[in-house]
Amino acid sequence: MALKLEVQVEGNKIYSPLRDKWLVLTPEEQVRQSYICRLVNVYGYDLEQMDEELKVNNSHRGQGKARADIVIWKSKEDKKKNKAAFIVVECKAETVKIRQEDYYQGANYAAWSGASFFVTTNEKETKFFRVDKDSMPKDLDEIIDIPNASIINDQKKVDKLLSQTKAFSRDEFAKLLQKCHNIIRNNDKLSPEAAFDEISKILFMKIRYERNPDEEVLFSLEKFQRDEQQFEKNIKKHLPAEAQIPYMQYLFKATKDEFAEDKLFDSYETIKIKQYSFEQIVKELEKYNLSATSDDVKGIAFEHFLGTTFRGELGQFFTPRTIVDFMVEVLDPQEGETICDPTCGSGGFLIKSFEYVRDKIEKDVENYKKELKAQLFDEKYEKLSEKEQLEINEKYSNILKKLNSDINVPNKSYSKQTEAEKNRRISKLSSSCIYGTDANPRMARTSKMNMIMHGDGHGGVHHHDGLINVNGIFENRFDVILTNPPFGARIEKDYKLSETDRFYDEEKLKEYEKRYGDDCIKQIKELNKAIDGGQKILDRFDLGKVSGLTEVLFMERCLKLLKPGGRMGIVLPEGVLNNSNLQKVRDYFESEAKIILITSIPQDVFIASGATIKPSLLFFKRFTEEERKQYADAKNRAAKAVDKEFEPQVKEIEIKYANDKKAKTKALKEIEVKKETEIKEKTKELFNYEIPIVQVEQAGITTTGAKCENELEDVAVEFKNYRDLKGLWTVNKPNISYKISGEELVRITNGVEEVIDE
Repeated sequence: MALKLEVQVEGNKIYSPLRDKWLVLTPEEQVRQSYICRLVNVYGYDLEQMDEELKVNNSHRGQGKARADIVIWKSKEDKKKNKAAFIVVECKAETVKIRQEDYYQGANYAAWSGASFFVTTNEKETKFFRVDKDSMPKDLDEIIDIPNASIINDQKKVDKLLSQTKAFSRDEFAKLLQKCHNIIRNNDKLSPEAAFDEISKILFMKIRYERNPDEEVLFSLEKFQRDEQQFEKNIKKHLPAEAQIPYMQYLFKATKDEFAEDKLFDSYETIKIKQYSFEQIVKELEKYNLSATSDDVKGIAFEHFLGTTFRGELGQFFTPRTIVDFMVEVLDPQEGETICDPTCGSGGFLIKSFEYVRDKIEKDVENYKKELKAQLFDEKYEKLSEKEQLEINEKYSNILKKLNSDINVPNKSYSKQTEAEKNRRISKLSSSCIYGTDANPRMARTSKMNMIMHGDGHGGVHHHDGLINVNGIFENRFDVILTNPPFGARIEKDYKLSETDRFYDEEKLKEYEKRYGDDCIKQIKELNKAIDGGQKILDRFDLGKVSGLTEVLFMERCLKLLKPGGRMGIVLPEGVLNNSNLQKVRDYFESEAKIILITSIPQDVFIASGATIKPSLLFFKRFTEEERKQYADAKNRAAKAVDKEFEPQVKEIEIKYANDKKAKTKALKEIEVKKETEIKEKTKELFNYEIPIVQVEQAGITTTGAKCENELEDVAVEFKNYRDLKGLWTVNKPNISYKISGEELVRITNGVEEVIDE
């Protein structure tokens, strides 16, 4: 068996086997050499039939000479005779998002070379295209793969590959998932939700398979059947019949072990479909590489699939993307802020918040890269000697590598990360800033899966009652709350805290104290004491005596989860705003927070998800300590003014009913009701602020789930301008910059310096 080709790195150098020399290690060079190894190890190509950094002459098109990153010929003889190339590969650094124009650049290189195939890769995302040698088409045709070296001289097989177009778009991936879903429903007669569970298991088996660096081929039916035969031979030799399990169950057990810390699957979970169904799904999935697919493509496709699967009874767990996007835009979460959804459902709010802040970080780093490049490669650079230029190139490469490491998320659980990895900017966002719970075990698991598909941030998501503290979710902790709580359900008066809510893991308590501080431990002890005392759930809420409605309790819960000055966006039934029975609920919130925006949206938006109540989007900001004092002062002044106003009437009643205690008590009570109303009105006058109210007729989605005009996009832009103009809140934006100290890259966060290691 031929030796496996591996990437060789020493310091700031990387070895090129094609050129037989050490090159400057740059992010793009790392991708190129990794892909050359893949061409040799996976596709079976020989180094002698490849070249790199090849000048491609295109003088007849007036483009001069361009360079192709990797070129592959059908044979080493074709290469020697300078015949037409077979495959051209265009490489980009892993952190560079491949744009459409990069595809055309690669296509041009391939066309000029006379190639049949071209590939664009940044290692994280790889795309394969067929080449039109005569004229570049307006729409590029993506195909499923390039041919293995063993079939390049079999024109029929090559033509078959060229004909297998693969527009691996979000829509197609969603259709693929739906096809797998139908296989299970038809073969195994499972409910939509149960079928979804089985697809999820297989998807994560595939992800585990692709993450394994020892695997040289993708998850395929052929490999599964070949490995299954070998597995069965081995277990028959070494295990008694009662201990033997099917190979697909063995693979799933390995997957459960891989994701054990993520708690995606219970230990007793098994694959619950026929092997025939399993093999059909593997066959459908084998041509796709999930690990090489961008998070945007697979994440949004997975989300679309969720939207079509969880309708009806489970539709409540799915908030339409147009609503999610709008609410996140309004609250504008920042790097370093903690974000929570205590009823996270499929994870829409958490995912959007993660992506929103991640994009801010990536943009910040890209801006610094541009500044760094301008500094190092100024007008003096061209006048330097070759040696001096090389030194600057190496320095730039080294700094880029460290910058990239500062924003990349390690492909491992939080507990297995090094301290340096935990401290990376997006790792911090992923592991320390995103939290959620859902009381439905299927949805908690789905939320974790959804977040993994979108690129991480799932570690803080738990299967737990959102009204009760867990892990890092406790009162006065969060900067931003975004949620769509369950409507219409009630917590009964006799419901008590459950023993399952008790926390007793001493090792975890030590970890929590270290991560979250004394306040977390104090609240855990208080909860345990309340369980011991048999406390009723409603007694834990100020509004528990007013209403047991879940939407009311979650409003209070979310408000208390916020830090002073923290902000919240919540989807609520419109009745909360205008139902006379809930006036005390509205009074409570006006005494605890400022309403910063009310947006009424059409009922159509949630009908596609199975909901029938007309919703509104409410945005609050919990009082800062200063605002709390201002409100209390306004209320005291209002009370004094109203007392003075009603003083003559009170004296008149006391004189009039001096000998009739019952009549006096009744009359004074009537006066107190009037005074209470007056105090509320006067308090509002003294503690006065503007509340924007917006009525939206179209919110991007119809009753059938189809797209339509989205007025929320314009509202978000208008509100941003209004928010900035009025200074509605002051976010704690971290002041982050970089500097170069010798050969080290230093991140400076609010004046604190830290050396960035790779």
